[in-house]
Amino acid sequence: MSWIVPREHERRRFLASAGGLGTVALTALEQWSRPVVAGMPDPREPFAPRRPDHEPRARSVIFLFLMGGPSSVDTFDYKPLLQQLHGQKVPDGIRQAVEGSRHANVFHGCKEELYGSPFAFRRVGELGIEVSELFPQTAGVVDELCFIHSLQAESNNHAPASYQLHTGDVRPGKASLGSWVTYGLGTENQDLPGYVALFDVGPLGGAANYSNGFLPPAYQPTRLRDRGVPVLDLATPEPFSASRRATLDLVGRMNARHRESRTSAELEARIATYELAYRMQSSAPEAGDLSAETEATQAEYGVNDPEERTASFARKCLLARRLVERGVRFVQVYDMPDKDGWDAHGDLVGNHVPRARWTDRATAALIRDLKQRGLLDSTLVIWASEFGRTPMMQGENGRQHNAAGFTIWMAGGGVQGCQRIGATDEIGLMAVEQPIPFRNLHATILDALGLDWTALSYEVNGRQERLAGVAGTAEPIPGVLR
Repeated sequence: MSWIVPREHERRRFLASAGGLGTVALTALEQWSRPVVAGMPDPREPFAPRRPDHEPRARSVIFLFLMGGPSSVDTFDYKPLLQQLHGQKVPDGIRQAVEGSRHANVFHGCKEELYGSPFAFRRVGELGIEVSELFPQTAGVVDELCFIHSLQAESNNHAPASYQLHTGDVRPGKASLGSWVTYGLGTENQDLPGYVALFDVGPLGGAANYSNGFLPPAYQPTRLRDRGVPVLDLATPEPFSASRRATLDLVGRMNARHRESRTSAELEARIATYELAYRMQSSAPEAGDLSAETEATQAEYGVNDPEERTASFARKCLLARRLVERGVRFVQVYDMPDKDGWDAHGDLVGNHVPRARWTDRATAALIRDLKQRGLLDSTLVIWASEFGRTPMMQGENGRQHNAAGFTIWMAGGGVQGCQRIGATDEIGLMAVEQPIPFRNLHATILDALGLDWTALSYEVNGRQERLAGVAGTAEPIPGVLR
């Protein structure tokens, strides 16, 4: 029996049904390591590894995003004066400075009294950095961390600030950090996605936080599950396995013929995705098999913790390590087990205590594990949220959003650990020493990966779009990278 190529509308219907198998490909399984190429991405091979602009310090990124805004003054930015002024008003000098800035709205919704941290701090590490009792495990790896205490967002609302952290813009529709990185560098393992997202409940603002935006569709993330089969319906159903090769070859010829008559980023992405789906049939289950890890490693992360939210975040962190170990370029891990996140408008203690417990152990284990395996030097780890929280009280012992000054930390991937950069004022309200916009954080990340943050761009409607904003407006944060 000979195959007849269907007409255009019949072809689309056939592809829709064939694509549902998740197995369509044009090439056979191949080695995951590919030669590094120079220049712009070839749309026919969007995932091919590309040569960076300069010598990279990091080869991959694990971004731990804590949705909702952990309070800096209750975690890593201890303020003795805030403790002394508990219950009193914000000092006039600090209030006037903030009211004269673009962050004046930080006072909205707050009470006229300061709220000293209910948590104890202790000095740890070589520098005696103060770390809250909320993070006893993270305190044990503090010498690997670079704390940035003076980050600022342009919005005091969750979704816009989250968009800006992820994409460089407070408006949805732009390309995410992970998409930019894979667009610029490709990925080292052609059998796994270059950009992976791990989450239970997605971030506030939805997929616009992690999508490819205006970049070609090939650079959208692949969501993997941290439990069971990483990708549902990836394996070929048994009744179709015998004819799989013939089906793949036919669809390959049809796509190649269709490609000859037009240029389509969507078609190229579809072809690349089909190829990847085929190769992932063996590689994804292997990468996601956490049972292959030793019992000691699983215990260190907390994979089998009786509290499911602790175990869930542990699985995500361990899977992230397994992915970068296998050449995945960018892994986005969302700590968002429910709709609230770290958004402690009331009952700060009731919100932060369990969330720190769910994340602290696995976060520290990730740093230790990467270092033990020789991967920390090549893996940039980022711990961040869209903003912090006010030192003033809100509601019943809660805190309001604070985009005026907050803390994140970075480790590995060329980062100089055991240091603190920037500072907020004496009560932790606004950045006063080396205020840092998100675009400088993005420039730092791209620089660590060997990418020129001014040259990495994509033309949209005649305008060159960049993650780090208009050329010349961003620079890497001084002192972060070795």
